[in-house]
Parts: sequence; C-alpha cells; structure tokens
Amino acid sequence: MPDLTIKLFEQKTVRSVWNEAEEKWYFSIIDVVEILTDSPNPRDYWFKMKIRVKTDDGFELSTICRQFKLKANDGKMRETDVADTPSLLRIIQSIPSPKAEPFKQWLAKVGYERM
Repeated sequence: MPDLTIKLFEQKTVRSVWNEAEEKWYFSIIDVVEILTDSPNPRDYWFKMKIRVKTDDGFELSTICRQFKLKANDGKMRETDVADTPSLLRIIQSIPSPKAEPFKQWLAKVGYERM
C-alpha cells in the first residue's frame, strides 16, 4: 500500500504518494499545475496542456503519468494523475511560470527526503 502524504510549497498543498516498491515519490499533477499557474480550474488547464504539448512536438505528457487514488477536496479517494520527479520536471518545463524554478528546487529537496 502506498504511503499518502501532503507536502507544502509556499503554504499550498501538493498531494503525494511514496511507492515503496519503486522507492520513489509521485506528486499530484493537478496540485502542481494549480500552484504554478494560479489557474481557477487546474484540471482544465492540465487537460488542455496535454493536448497542446502533444500537438507541439509529438511528445505525449499522458505517457509519463500514472494514476493513484489520492484524497480529493470532498474527502473521497479519487484516481489522480501523478508523476515521479523526472516526469514532473518535464511537465514543469511546459508551464510558463515564474514559480517554476523555486518549485524545481523544492521538488529536489522533497524528492530525496526518504533516501
């Protein structure tokens, strides 16, 4: 069973899960998109971003994501797109945001907490 956790970046939550078998963290992509874009609808932003990036260079973001059940705002466990650190860094490259660099530094720190 994965270890579910909440991480904080600038007082905003990032749902995460530790996969014991793979010995790596997975982070909620929607949470990261919300933090980096300040979008009122991060799910819609993520959906459109997957289409745009696929169209731009043929690379599909959905191929580097997985889904885990994470606690949603309504308290229920729901399938959520997640990415490990290398995949999340690739996704962050596609988001124009001044918060991207501080977030990458935070991710590097958090990514090695368990090691």
